[in-house]
Amino acid sequence: MRARYGLPLKVTAGIAAAGAVGVAYAAGFEARSFRLRRVTVPVLPRGMRPIRILQVSDIHMVAGQRKKRAWLQSLAGLRPDFVVNTGDNLSDTEGVPELLDALGPLMDFPGVYVFGSNDYYGPRLRNPARYLLEKAQGKHGLNGNPPVVGAVHNPWEDIRDAFDAAGWVNLTNARGRLKLPDLELAFTGLDDPHIKRDRYERVAGGPEADADFSMAVVHAPYLRTLDAFTADGYPLVLAGHTHGGQLCIPFYGALVTNCDLDTDRVKGLSTHELAGNRSYLHVSAGCGTNRFTPVRFACPPEATLLTLTPAS
Repeated sequence: MRARYGLPLKVTAGIAAAGAVGVAYAAGFEARSFRLRRVTVPVLPRGMRPIRILQVSDIHMVAGQRKKRAWLQSLAGLRPDFVVNTGDNLSDTEGVPELLDALGPLMDFPGVYVFGSNDYYGPRLRNPARYLLEKAQGKHGLNGNPPVVGAVHNPWEDIRDAFDAAGWVNLTNARGRLKLPDLELAFTGLDDPHIKRDRYERVAGGPEADADFSMAVVHAPYLRTLDAFTADGYPLVLAGHTHGGQLCIPFYGALVTNCDLDTDRVKGLSTHELAGNRSYLHVSAGCGTNRFTPVRFACPPEATLLTLTPAS
């Protein structure tokens, strides 16, 4: 007997078995195989000492994720100069206590943060193939799609209050500063462009001349925000959101970015150029997933230790 469409039963069974093994690997191993990416960015003014930044992003905490919680706590051993949290901390309305427990040791360091859509709204079950369809149609998030109706609201205020109490600087469509023992750093941040909460007009104007160094922070690296930051002369932009593509093809890479950024820059360090200006861009692949799609393939979860050094 043959399976439908002319495929032998052995072939059909083999394909099904391979698919099951792939899903088991993606969900059971790789999604929990946490990594630290180390990146050097030659972007500081000459004569300035190196700065070490720990970027965490897209944690998507779900209650009961003990391994993720312990791994995040262990990152405090890196002793960064400061922490940048680029949003999407939750994937569970009950996950705030475990999120704050995971980040507790990191909140002993100076830090800045922005929020992503999954800080404000709970996840929904959706067909992963829709990401490919939306890419083909040029629609991402609320940028071209109808507004979300009936969304679950996350307790994001509890996260904000805890971060603020720890002294982390809220960069929600705002500017802010961190004072290190020997440096004063300026930051410009935006609320999440993926759900059209970004208001660049409130923070426009470029780096602050009286700071030792200025940089920009945003959750989703939409081109309109990268263009604005680059046009204003920011030397470095940090972002998250993409999950590095999450389900990638070995030796090829990501199929989607879930925004209008090209897949060549879906994660890691790259540059963005506009009208003769150039900014470094670092996109974190993040360390979590939507609770309804808890899989990663050829794209392990990560945090990044960036070392900023003087430009040559």
